[in-house]
This record gives sequence, C-alpha cells and structure tokens, in this order.
Amino acid sequence: MALLAHVARGCSRIPKLQLEAALSVRFQSTLSHNDTKARRARELRPRRNYLLNDEVEQHRKSLLQQSPEVEEIPVQQAEANVPRDFRHVMPEFLPDPNPLYRDRVTEKLERMDMYRRRTCIDIPEFYVGSIMAVTMADHHAPGKQSRFVGICIQRSGTGLRADFTLRNVIDGQGVEVRFDMYGASLQKIEVLKLEQRLDDELFYLRDAAQEYSTIPFDFEPVPLPKGATVPVNSTKVKLNPRPWLERWERHELKGVEDLNLPEKKYRRARQVAKPWERWDLMKRQRESINEDEEESIMKETYMETESTRRARGRQKASLKKTR
Repeated sequence: MALLAHVARGCSRIPKLQLEAALSVRFQSTLSHNDTKARRARELRPRRNYLLNDEVEQHRKSLLQQSPEVEEIPVQQAEANVPRDFRHVMPEFLPDPNPLYRDRVTEKLERMDMYRRRTCIDIPEFYVGSIMAVTMADHHAPGKQSRFVGICIQRSGTGLRADFTLRNVIDGQGVEVRFDMYGASLQKIEVLKLEQRLDDELFYLRDAAQEYSTIPFDFEPVPLPKGATVPVNSTKVKLNPRPWLERWERHELKGVEDLNLPEKKYRRARQVAKPWERWDLMKRQRESINEDEEESIMKETYMETESTRRARGRQKASLKKTR
C-alpha cells in the first residue's frame, strides 16, 4: 500500500521494476478474487438435468453393492466344495491356451469385470444342446426389448469375448443369433431345458430336417430336480441328402445317423484323418492350461460365484420382508 501511495504522489524515485511488480500483483489478486466469486456463483446456480457426482455414483450402485459385505468362503472349504466338472460349467473363465494371447494382468482384470457383470445379471449353467431364451435390449422393438428362443449349437470364446449361438426355425427359415455372454445389451438369460448333446458343436443341424431345430417361442420350462445330474440327449440326427455345407464324414460325429455315402467317400476321409493326434502329448499340452493354474482359477471363480449367489439370496429375502 505504501508503494502505491508513492505512485499516487508522483514519486519518481521508485524503480520501474518494483512499480511493475506491484501493479501486476494487485491486478492478479483482483482477478483471482473476481474469478472465485464467479465460480462460486456458477456452482450455486441451479442447473437443468444436472446431478452431483456423489448422487450419480449412488444411483450407479446396484442393490447387491448396497447390501452388507458378504462373508467369503474359507480357502479350505472352497477346495473341498469345488465340483470336479466345474470347469465345464464356466469354461470362459479359463484363459486362451495360445501363449501369443496370454497376459496375466489382462486376464485378472477381465475376470474381475466378469464377476461384477454376474452380480447384475444371472448367467445360469448351460451346455451345447440346451434350450434357452435370451432377452436383450432392442431400440427397434416395440417394447424396447426382444426375446429369442432356440437351441444352443455352439459355445466359444474366453474372458469377456465369450459368446454362444442359438438356432431356431422361424417361418420355415433357419435363424441363428450369436450373443456376447457378457454384453451390456443382455437383460435376461433363461435355460428352459438343461441338457447336453453327444457332440461339442451342433452345426450339422443346418443340414438336418427343420424339426430338429424348431423350438416354439412359448416353450414351457422343464425343471430339473435339485441335485440331479445333467441329462445327456442321445438323439441321432438324420441329415438331409447332399450337398452339405461341410464334409461331415470327415468329422467324428456321435449324434448323427449313418450318412449312407459311397465307400470312396469314407476311404478319402480315412486318408485325410489324423488319428495320431489324440496320442500327441505335446499337442495336448499346447492346447490346454496348466493344471495348477486351472485349479487356482476355478477355486477363485467358485468362491466369487458362491458369494454372488448368497448375496442374491439375501437380497431376495430382504425384498420379501419389505413386502
């Protein structure tokens, strides 16, 4: 202030640098004060269609996340309770055996995302051959959602890239839809009839009669008794006359009737066959995951699945009490 007073009196003995510094400090302090007042005014001013970050995060939390913390299953108990065939129930949690696509950090992060997704949507146990219904968001549909019913003919992919394909015959035309298992558009996955087939893929249904792929959209669910094993459908499919989409005689198909082909076709199939691959230990090692690593991943997946199931049970119980 004393420096400014000297300036007002016209004192010429003040150095030029000190004068410029004093004026700049005073000007900046005035700007910062005005800017602070303007920012506070903008914050207090009501804004249309605006929510604070805390409110947004509160709305984003699901009911499962708002519920009390779920007690984790002890490791010893998880080791004792993990079923033998659990890897066939959730094969998408196992990483890709190809070392070119392996990344431990990415696999861990993907599994965490898959666990979170399973807290929002119930992904039941299903296999190739099960009859399923999938409800997904569709902004072109009248009710903004569509429901597709069909038989599962393929289940492939690992991690967040896991998918499955359903097939049905609609108005005499075969229709196949591939769904991303952890896609954001899926709203509900129902297993109407849980069963397995003799083959890992059912693409040969494309060359079979339509009756093998026709599933009514009002198919009533077939309940499976608790504790019962998954039934295996041993139906033998009869293929249509040639031409086919593939040379099915070169595939080791168990769920297809005799193809009634000429002997030269079978002879050619035996020539191009590679029966020694089933005894190739190195090939099996390259196409599989280490047993110890697979066991640890399945234990982790089983513990997370059980925690989600118990949390969902508590949520249903709390909803019943409130009603």
